[in-house]
Amino acid sequence: MAGSGLKKQASRLRSHFQRHSGATQEVVETPSTVNRMWWMDLLLRTFRLVLEAASRLIFGIMYHGITHTPLPPITNLVLLESATALATKIRTRKLTSEEVVKSFIARIKEINPILNCVVDDRFEDALQDAKEVDELIRLGTMDEATLAKTKPFLGVPFTTKDCFAVKGLKQTAGLWIRKDMVAEEDADAVRVMREAGGIPLCVTNVSELCMWWESSNTIYGRTNNPYVNCRIVGGSSGGEGCLQSACGAPFGIGSDIGGSIRMPSFFNGIFGHKPTYGIVSNLGQEPVASGEAKEFLVTGPMCRYSQDLGPILKVLGVGNSHMLKLDQKVDIRNLRYFYIEDDGGSPMVTPVQTELRDAQRKIVQHLEKAYGIKAKKITLKKLKASVFIYFAKLGSVEEAHTFCEELALKKGSINVWTELVKWCLRCSKHTFAALLLGVLEKLNNHNKHTENFTKLLAMCNDLKQEMKELLGDDGVLLFPSHPTVAPYHGQPLFRPFNFAYTAIINVMLLPSTQCPLGLGSEGLPLGIQVVANHYQDHLSLAVATELEKAFGGWVCPSEVK
Repeated sequence: MAGSGLKKQASRLRSHFQRHSGATQEVVETPSTVNRMWWMDLLLRTFRLVLEAASRLIFGIMYHGITHTPLPPITNLVLLESATALATKIRTRKLTSEEVVKSFIARIKEINPILNCVVDDRFEDALQDAKEVDELIRLGTMDEATLAKTKPFLGVPFTTKDCFAVKGLKQTAGLWIRKDMVAEEDADAVRVMREAGGIPLCVTNVSELCMWWESSNTIYGRTNNPYVNCRIVGGSSGGEGCLQSACGAPFGIGSDIGGSIRMPSFFNGIFGHKPTYGIVSNLGQEPVASGEAKEFLVTGPMCRYSQDLGPILKVLGVGNSHMLKLDQKVDIRNLRYFYIEDDGGSPMVTPVQTELRDAQRKIVQHLEKAYGIKAKKITLKKLKASVFIYFAKLGSVEEAHTFCEELALKKGSINVWTELVKWCLRCSKHTFAALLLGVLEKLNNHNKHTENFTKLLAMCNDLKQEMKELLGDDGVLLFPSHPTVAPYHGQPLFRPFNFAYTAIINVMLLPSTQCPLGLGSEGLPLGIQVVANHYQDHLSLAVATELEKAFGGWVCPSEVK
């Protein structure tokens, strides 16, 4: 079974982490190891500021006067139930699975023309699955307690992104050359969720090869934000985050190698959890991670309510979830809280918006007012190099195919320069974002044998150790999810490195829970990520529940009648 092999990997990784078990109660600012010449810093910062100014002007003009198309109102309250509540009501016969599945299918059909988040479905098969569930419950061959233990999501529909294999559905990963590929079997995460009684409904839109933070590709086009249509949904699990927020499914499964669960969860105002590496199997998704990149890529839950995160993660983790102590009660008053306001001023990344800083400060104020807890503000100066560290870590994976090879389906490699010319002539089957990443990869490869590249790898190791000692087994870090609220469609091309706030967490292999904090002045979601130490996922999940109580959590983008 895939779970047993994964469990061995996780055990080896945990042993590696436990070689250094020290934890400190007091952590001061880390000495800067970013040794960049001042003029290079100035040049990069000036270039970013020019791009920022250009993007504000261009997109301000492009979208001036564009009206938002509101989503149809919610008239069926089944759509507002949590996944765990639906599971309880189905097995106790207060609702039928068929009724629940029909409700979400109807919702998808009315919102998808506006949002373009669902790219392939199995609605008829899902309805048949639901009828079989209802018959099983009617026969009474298993009592409610047994069903709750062995099939905790019996009859509950779920969705996943178009990189996971769902038998019988397209598995394109947003890559044109894969547009006709159909999955012959389920990915591990989909399989174990089916075994827990879940019913897959559909697959959702992603960025090309799941390596960009706006979900748009040349097969299905782009997905629109449910709160403001002209804004992005994030990537690569953007279609998934959008669908959850718009009440198109009770929960979903995402993957995250640089923020692909957390950014879409942030932009769409829902909860998402990036687990500790080694707990959930990644088998059955495209593209396939190789070498050390397997540690950066994780699979995890996305949903509207914090109460669903733990139960979903238990199922996805198969025999490994006990390592996360998800059943252990957490008294949030006994935790140590730290917060970092920004990355220290990276010349490549947009400064954190005032509204997001204020949202973080409100959390700090809440902890002190409600519990007498004083969160400690810290600075880790190595975070200023997050972008460079992340690319260095990806570039150091010798076993992996290059991105340009992946774009050619590993049958040779695309010529990124030729494709850029074709793109300008509207002849390329690739997105500009994917081609930009191909160029960045080539530039990154030129630096692999330099002294600076080696220093960046060392900085990552140092930063991992500093975070480990900082958090210990009872600490959590409040860290920005992103420097801005959801930008306009296409605007990420002018802010290509803003994913750094999530990506740096991947290469440190830390678990992180994305938490919504209501809506900001533009009507777009605010949020924060709560980071914990390795195998301390239960701490960040507990804090997520507290923040949901204090700040309201997910806000429905539709009127509820």
